Amino acid sequence: MNRTSTVMTAAAVAAVLAVSGTAVAAQEAPDGPAGSARAAAHGARGTVVSTEHLRTLSAGEVAAELAGDEEGAWDTGTVRYGVDTYRIVYRTVDPHGRPTTASGLLALPRNGERRLRTVSFTHGTELFKGDVASVSTSVWDQAPALTHASAGFATALPDYLGLGLGPGPHPWMDIPSETTAALDMLRASRAVAAEQGRHLRREVFATGFSQGASAALGLARALQERADDWFRLGAVAPVSGAYAFRDVELPALLAGETEQKASVIYAALTLVAFNRLHHLYDSPAEVFEEDYHRTIEGLFDGTHPGQDVVLGTPDTLEELLTPHGRAMLEHPSGRLAEALRVTDGVCADWTPRAPLRLYHAEGDEQAVTANTAHCRAALRARGVHVRTVDLGTPDYGNSRHLGSHQAGTAAVVRWFHSLS
Repeated sequence: MNRTSTVMTAAAVAAVLAVSGTAVAAQEAPDGPAGSARAAAHGARGTVVSTEHLRTLSAGEVAAELAGDEEGAWDTGTVRYGVDTYRIVYRTVDPHGRPTTASGLLALPRNGERRLRTVSFTHGTELFKGDVASVSTSVWDQAPALTHASAGFATALPDYLGLGLGPGPHPWMDIPSETTAALDMLRASRAVAAEQGRHLRREVFATGFSQGASAALGLARALQERADDWFRLGAVAPVSGAYAFRDVELPALLAGETEQKASVIYAALTLVAFNRLHHLYDSPAEVFEEDYHRTIEGLFDGTHPGQDVVLGTPDTLEELLTPHGRAMLEHPSGRLAEALRVTDGVCADWTPRAPLRLYHAEGDEQAVTANTAHCRAALRARGVHVRTVDLGTPDYGNSRHLGSHQAGTAAVVRWFHSLS
């Protein structure tokens, strides 16, 4: 769980969606015929549907915005340049490979450089379509874009499928679709940057927080395996991920080792989101108790602000789950076991060759730190010696987990800068 507050109402999001749907302006792929040939080779994935310039900020305005977060100021030590931000709607594919669209935010530094280093940032769990960087104006959602872009990086932030202006529900923790959404956002960002007379260099620095930590590793693997004919992996720096969802995260939340309300929401989200893709149950009544089985799936359709989800779910797992529902999470089997194997494969199923650091906070109450140790051990078993970076005990809104995002963003941008 990321946060439960929101700065945009459901009605406002619906209005943005309506405007976007009536203002579609298809654009040619970058670099003329060569770019068009690449787009055709990818089935039009990554081609731009629409672009909207959102904001122009001076360096001083970026610093003031980052420092003005009521929950706790973001680090401004790397702010050097002003920033332009753009909302992009682009073509991608859904979890079944069918054409769809997604949205994201591109932030470009106002530094006069024509050839830009590129950062991909993948965000943590959001329950509401409007709580993503391309739509929300909250400092929390904007901070990664502003931090990396003001340090001189072109920064691409995919909303994932089903969030922002994307249709349908969000396939939460589905690494394959997070990877395609992030890769296609890079392709679309390259096209939009080219229209501004900017050129995105090949090397991509991939980072992400919480859910986005796994997504960053998924993107890194795809880039290393040459999933794109232009972009290459430069480095990867995930922060506070649930990399061992089956063996570490689920047991921790079921044992009461994570914050209680977060455990309830994560357990519900796991069953609802994975059921949409993998058909784990025929009826919600099989896994959710009577007071919730009629409403729980609707709460996680992306149209309900986080606070509605908090109010619409119980305070304990005992109130939420039937014995069968708890047993499914305690002893995953069949389709759920296979889906979790794919999710957890971000550390176990490949051998990174680019610089890699894993960032975590002590006593994380949501993504328990044993996830990082598990990921490090899996990579070491493949001969990859990974540095883990302990962020200490950061706090953001009384949350160590959220604090790790803030502290991790500050640490990661400096590391990326040292590599470029």
